[in-house]
Amino acid sequence: MNRDILDRIQDRSITCGTVGLGYVGLPLAVEKAKAGFRTIGFDVQPAKVEMVNAGQNYIGDVVQEDLAQLVSSGMLEATNDFSRVAQCDFIALCVPTPLDAHQQPDTSYMEASAREIAPHLKPGAMVVLESTTYPGTTEDLIRPILEEGSGLVCGKDFYLGFSPERVDPGNRVYKTKNTPKVVGAIGEEALECISAVYEAVLEGGVTRVSSPRVAEMEKILENTYRNVNIGLVNELAQLCDEMAIDIWEVIDAAKTKPYGFTAFYPGPGLGGHCIPLDPYYLSWKAREYGFHTSMIEASMMVNDRMPEYCVDRAARVLNGRQKALNGSRVLVLGVAYKQDIDDYRESPALKVVDLLERRGAEVSYFDPWVSSYRYKGETRESIPELTPEVVASADLVLVACGHTNVDYEMVQENAQAVFDTKNAMRGVVNRDNIEVL
Repeated sequence: MNRDILDRIQDRSITCGTVGLGYVGLPLAVEKAKAGFRTIGFDVQPAKVEMVNAGQNYIGDVVQEDLAQLVSSGMLEATNDFSRVAQCDFIALCVPTPLDAHQQPDTSYMEASAREIAPHLKPGAMVVLESTTYPGTTEDLIRPILEEGSGLVCGKDFYLGFSPERVDPGNRVYKTKNTPKVVGAIGEEALECISAVYEAVLEGGVTRVSSPRVAEMEKILENTYRNVNIGLVNELAQLCDEMAIDIWEVIDAAKTKPYGFTAFYPGPGLGGHCIPLDPYYLSWKAREYGFHTSMIEASMMVNDRMPEYCVDRAARVLNGRQKALNGSRVLVLGVAYKQDIDDYRESPALKVVDLLERRGAEVSYFDPWVSSYRYKGETRESIPELTPEVVASADLVLVACGHTNVDYEMVQENAQAVFDTKNAMRGVVNRDNIEVL
């Protein structure tokens, strides 16, 4: 079976499907279509389907002109009709993997997607899970759903693998196209064929590993590595504050070492679709084996506590000016989870705003990338413009996300007090009214 599939990959005669047209799925679908594969995107949200079919982009890492051209040429289309999976030879599942209310893995999106495609899976199809998850998901959760729903046998009638997404929204260098891929699959034939598709689409190279479990754990390691190191530097930031040492100067000095040190930076917490969530997946799975990931869990505790710590520091800044947090006007700059993007998923800034209000502050926010957001069922709107008058009217300006298209010189000149949790104002010379995390 695999020789025929490899030939069809080579001559671009297979049809690719992508389930989930978000930050991972849409860029991947676009790259498949650009590589010459007819591509169908599947999503349960009608608005996304309509926008794609109209050639209207809504993801920052996708070029509008590319999307419009691919749609108009018939290389890319979107649908919510999952019966059209029957037309697809390669299906990537790119759906969310959030945590539930108890900080445990919510696999419902993956399971629902697998159930949707299973009845329409055709013999010879390749299925790849890209959603970040705990080791064992592909083989123990997705495989039985696909086999039961399709009546096909994995490894004999269809191929199944895992290839973790590596999307870094806003990264100016590494996009879907040029980021190296890792692929693990059930069986050598599946590994060869699935890898061949990614090699035909992407330029970053493909690393093949021995099983989906290895690929799943590899992805968890990537993000847990960041979580642990950010937890370390967040804890050191708190210690440095007690010792009257500038943690940012410490990090700048440490990173001059040409080996053995990678710079990580403190902040109000962790955001995004991976780093704050993935360690919970691993610690949850580890308990099945009677194992406690003590170092990982400790870093999670530090990072989860950072919004509260930043609010405590904000209160201290106000106290130094003989003002209470209760009743003070606080202007939060930036609610996205990282600079220069419009993504606020899991953003610690949202927790900071919530905590400030719970402690009696009157909070407004400005974000040139996020005009509004929803948190705990409520929608908030950004103030329309950051003016000297707006800045001056606040008792405290709290920088929660360091967007580069903010006039920080103007902020410093007009602010009564600034608490900069991201060191976004490091280039401002006059620092009389600035305190950094």
